[in-house]
Amino acid sequence: MAIIIFVLVLWYGGLFFQSFFLHRYAAHQVFTMSKTTERIMFVLTWIFQGSSYLSAYGYGIMHRMHHAYTDTEQDPHSPSHDPNLFAMMWKTKTIYQDINKERIAVDQRFTKDVPQWKSFDNFASSRFSRLLWITAYVMFFVLFVTAWWQWLLLPVTFLMAPIHGVIINWFGHIYGYVNFKMKNTSKNLFRFDFLMMGEGYHNNHHKHASRANFGFKWYEIDITYLIIKVMNALGIIQLKNIK
Repeated sequence: MAIIIFVLVLWYGGLFFQSFFLHRYAAHQVFTMSKTTERIMFVLTWIFQGSSYLSAYGYGIMHRMHHAYTDTEQDPHSPSHDPNLFAMMWKTKTIYQDINKERIAVDQRFTKDVPQWKSFDNFASSRFSRLLWITAYVMFFVLFVTAWWQWLLLPVTFLMAPIHGVIINWFGHIYGYVNFKMKNTSKNLFRFDFLMMGEGYHNNHHKHASRANFGFKWYEIDITYLIIKVMNALGIIQLKNIK
């Protein structure tokens, strides 16, 4: 039971900070926060994403490019131009690293106001940090595994963020339903998104990228947005446009 709880905490914790901080804040800036709160969110993202930590800067820019170039050859991740999900993952990783390490020139429209904390990102993205988390995960499994099949979940803990990305960026452009007909393949994966905390309403999001709430139909409950509303009410963040 301890292993299942551990994996679920990493799954939903890492997913929340990817959706809340990297996606809705860094990439789309649907709300604002103080610099101190922003730094706290960087650290919490590192804690919950662990060995698969993603930089707000690299993710934010790459995701803006995805919206600008959806399903074209310039899209950083697209089932339309990658032969399989592993090829897409490798391409995404390469582009993300090139952006994050500033090895390639990026149009200023993609970099405007994207949060960046270079010194922290250098540490959180380092091999030392990733190996530290991997070691911690392995030790936890050694201490708490009670059945052989639980070891199959260990690789998931190592690659949590890429797995989240594949679910949305690969399957979210192949399977599901659409509320809005668009010139791209984006789809809503679930009618109630229990698995991806609202990220699965991908077609809705592509239609209204700056909307804080990814759900549109009454049954499309965006769990991340509900948390955002609470944080806004508490004054932790300030929503730009509550819908």
